[in-house]
Formats: sequence, structure tokens, C-alpha cells
Amino acid sequence: QVQLVESGGGLVQAGGSLRLSCAASGRTFSMSAMGWFRQAPGKEREFVASIRWSTGSTYYADFTKGRFTISRDNAKNTVYLQMNSLTPEDTAAYYCAARSLPGTTVSITTSRNFDGWGQGTQVTVSS
Repeated sequence: QVQLVESGGGLVQAGGSLRLSCAASGRTFSMSAMGWFRQAPGKEREFVASIRWSTGSTYYADFTKGRFTISRDNAKNTVYLQMNSLTPEDTAAYYCAARSLPGTTVSITTSRNFDGWGQGTQVTVSS
């Protein structure tokens, strides 16, 4: 199993930026993907971005509109989410996810294909 620890959330004004980090430990040798999901109050958890560990291929939700960038540091088993041009609609708890099972073609834009989750970090964007 993979353990995940997120950091980097906080309060920012609209138009500002934040960078989230997520460090993985444990069964990282079999990890095939990592990603970010978010959940706003009263809403379902939704996909934000993900990255395949071996190839670096990235996937984004439409609402990121080029504002968000996901990246990884294989040596540190860490994934990052750079978020720019934030709006109040981006306010949510952001969750890091990892897939510890193999698979280079499985969809990594849906939460059901991730089996490790962080505890979440709150992002609040004020208007």
C-alpha cells in the first residue's frame, strides 16, 4: 500500500497561485500513476489532473483550462500541482491519489482506478 502526504494548501486571493505537493511512501515501486482530485462542500469528488509514473503522460480536467500543471519527481516519489489564476470556484479540499497497481492503459481520470489516498489539503480562494 502507498501512503500519501499532501502539503501546500492555504488561503489565496483570486488570481493568485498555489503549488500543492504530495509525497508517496511505502509500496511505491509498483506505483503506475498519481493524481489530484478535489471536493467542494456539497459536491462530489471530481478529477483535476493525473500523471503516469513511467511515461510522464498527463491528463487534465477541462476546467483547469491550462491554469493547472501536474508534474512529478520520480526520485522523491512526489507529485506536484501548480495552480495559477485561481478563482473562488477552485475552493475545495484537494486530495492526492496513487495507483499502486500496474497498468499503462487504464484510465487515470477516474477515482475508482486509484487505491491510495491522502487526507486532503484545503484550498480557499477569496474574491
